[in-house]
Amino acid sequence: MAPSSTVKTTAAAKVKKEKVFHPSSRKAGQLARNALRKGKLGNLSSKRNQKHHSLVDLYGFFYHAMPEEGLMELDDLHHIVRDIWLSRFDEELDTERATRRKGRPKSAKEVKLEDMKLREAEIYRTGMEVIDLTHGPTVEIFRRWDQKEVAFIQLLRFIRIFSTNEELAVVSRPGKHFSIIGPTANVVDTDAMDVLDEEVPQLQPAPTLLSPSSTIMTMDDSCT
Repeated sequence: MAPSSTVKTTAAAKVKKEKVFHPSSRKAGQLARNALRKGKLGNLSSKRNQKHHSLVDLYGFFYHAMPEEGLMELDDLHHIVRDIWLSRFDEELDTERATRRKGRPKSAKEVKLEDMKLREAEIYRTGMEVIDLTHGPTVEIFRRWDQKEVAFIQLLRFIRIFSTNEELAVVSRPGKHFSIIGPTANVVDTDAMDVLDEEVPQLQPAPTLLSPSSTIMTMDDSCT
């Protein structure tokens, strides 16, 4: 039996004894702060990844919505936002409502989907920022996107469109690609549009507003 006892003793000796610190000690406080910091960093990383994926989904939607040839009209842009993008969860929401028994409270999923629809509808009402698919140089560059790299999208021109005024579009980000910011990028065909000199509420500084067939307006570069 002696060899067996020796083996047990040796195995026990190899197990590293975990140190226990007094809750009020400085070492315990340091360990707690380190754990909290790691937790915060992990949460930030998770949120950053979630935001990245949500942006890829949004930009991917507009990428696949581009016509194979030519450009979109402003009416077309409103159509894909209003009737396709904002209604993408309608079927799922209807299923949640249909499976809920009468008198039962809404599921967490149903509440989340309803809140999302309300939030996005409000964004669209007050000015939703979208890639300008009515702008030739922007569409040409957008076609080269690999559908993964979000930073590439910053080269494109963005406009704000409003559900309350579908004839209005405001350039919110003029784009950074040389083919967009070049000397001919902002040439306006005055025969194809009427230029209105008004202010857009809730957007600063005041932009120049144009007719439905045009989306070329100016506004300081800003990010949402």
